[in-house]
Amino acid sequence: MIDVEKQITYWRDGSNEDWEVACELVDAGRTRHGLFFARLSFEKMLKAHVCRVTKELAPKIHSLPRLAALSKLSCTEPQLAFLYKFDQHQLEGRYPEHLPIPPEKSVAKREMEKAEEMLKWLKRQF
Repeated sequence: MIDVEKQITYWRDGSNEDWEVACELVDAGRTRHGLFFARLSFEKMLKAHVCRVTKELAPKIHSLPRLAALSKLSCTEPQLAFLYKFDQHQLEGRYPEHLPIPPEKSVAKREMEKAEEMLKWLKRQF
């Protein structure tokens, strides 16, 4: 039997840490990696919600919209659209077929502002 609260804490703490790293990277102009870490923060927060709802280990998947569905959160259409769009910041770790062009720092900062709103909403759902 798993300790659900321990799993939730693990995913939430990881999400918070990844968000901090994302902000630091974007501020330093490392936008591609900053947005990747922001996306990873969402993945982990959603996995915390999945654990909360299912009382099981989070699945080994990475799709933000799929995790949102499994979390049973009442996401609005704009929130789901955000998750679909933000999922583009996933980076292939090995042998990527293509490496996206990093967005300008101003563009990344606007994305981070939208992401921060959504992340705050996800945190309030606990």
